[in-house]
Amino acid sequence: MMRVIAGSARSLQLKAPEGDNTRPTTDRVKETLFNVLQADVPDCVFVDLFSGSGAIGIEALSRGAKKAYFFETDKNAIACIEANLKHTKLFDKAFVFRQDAAAALNYGVREVADIVFVDAPYGQGFDEQVLISAQRSKAVGEDTIIIIEEKRERELEDIASPLGFDIFKEKVYKTNKHIFLRRK
Repeated sequence: MMRVIAGSARSLQLKAPEGDNTRPTTDRVKETLFNVLQADVPDCVFVDLFSGSGAIGIEALSRGAKKAYFFETDKNAIACIEANLKHTKLFDKAFVFRQDAAAALNYGVREVADIVFVDAPYGQGFDEQVLISAQRSKAVGEDTIIIIEEKRERELEDIASPLGFDIFKEKVYKTNKHIFLRRK
């Protein structure tokens, strides 16, 4: 069972969408991620691409993010995100869209994001599509942190660098990792 780890919605249980279309981030990985981001989250604009249950964006809101944008294409996942936002009483700071993640950065987010979290299905090229969108997006500024969750073996340097992004940190776990990027 997933839960909110810290902040205003601490310890509240979160639902996961039915079926196997999503892969929820474990509490341990989520806690490590937010330990890295703790200074950046308060008052930030957070974008959660491939949101699934919405757990990552909800964690950001619970920890003081000013607002969060959630993007998902699966209608069951959208319903789950909305239910989790209502349950945690964070709905008023959230914007939920049924929209493709690559298009989201160019058409859905109407301001510069502080943090963009990308938890796309592994190994299908979505990480590259999102970086191509981010390259053109007004929602990705000089200081925007992009975090891509990927398989442990996945290397993004050859993709990120030509698109104008620097990898400034990697956090490696048992089976996956978080890759932190910014514009060059």
